[in-house]
Amino acid sequence: MPAPGPGQVRVKLEGCGVCGSNLPVWEGRPWFDYPLPAGAPGHEGWGRVEAVGGGVEHPSVGTRVAVLSHHAYAEYDLVDACAAIPLPAILDGQPFPGEPLACAMNVFQRSGIKPGTTVAVVGIGFLGALLVSLAVKAGARVIALSRRRYALDVARRLGAMETPSSDDVRGAVKRVKALTNDVGCDCVLEVAGEQSTLDLATELTRIRGRLVIAGYHQDGPRTVNMQLWNWRGLDVINAHERDPQQYVDGLRAAIAAAATGRIDPAPLYTHRFALEELPRAFELMRSRPKGFLKALVLP
Repeated sequence: MPAPGPGQVRVKLEGCGVCGSNLPVWEGRPWFDYPLPAGAPGHEGWGRVEAVGGGVEHPSVGTRVAVLSHHAYAEYDLVDACAAIPLPAILDGQPFPGEPLACAMNVFQRSGIKPGTTVAVVGIGFLGALLVSLAVKAGARVIALSRRRYALDVARRLGAMETPSSDDVRGAVKRVKALTNDVGCDCVLEVAGEQSTLDLATELTRIRGRLVIAGYHQDGPRTVNMQLWNWRGLDVINAHERDPQQYVDGLRAAIAAAATGRIDPAPLYTHRFALEELPRAFELMRSRPKGFLKALVLP
């Protein structure tokens, strides 16, 4: 059992979310180096501080925290103290995969969604569902698009006014145009990280609208319809943060949102696995059967 170094805390993990960005690692794509360090690439962990290193005053031993790390598929993790953010008592007993919740808050902040705007969310997984909920509660008219019926059912329960299937691209574009008087959407969030969803999101964004890239396009280059981007004068936002402080700020915002009821991620955690069942969690995430949205692994 490693002792925490200066500025570190050791966290006894209660669980870790399983992220879609981990699938290529599990599949063995050639751009990764193996073997990975123990606990990698789990980055959605939470737990309780068990020991602190030199110079650490907060968080103290016994504090329940969400952590920003990359080794949380484990029973314990060593984390910089500044990346272990305390969870309030109102969230006791609730899973809290902080990184994707922080990501949702950061994407939403970058999107500039205001009351009365028409917003399309293309790709309804865990992140897409959170963004639907945030946009609805901000007073936007939300259109949710996905290939999966179950995901569209989730979006409707969260308040989406329309839920076209993205399987029929032409039909989806036609439906959105009809809903917006042939104008398109003020803001479109692309959340799936695929060429097809990027193309569809472009088509749905109105002249001088905002196209927000929230999907993780990690498997190679993409092509864009630059003619359409130019003609419509789109504002294109890459909503992936790389500033560590912004991650922390987003996590604090997510904790506050969950504590006040602005977000309620609990219904979106659809499957739970023991740590040794992690391969089953990955396989389920790859196949995405009916009823699947987000898996958690619990040591």
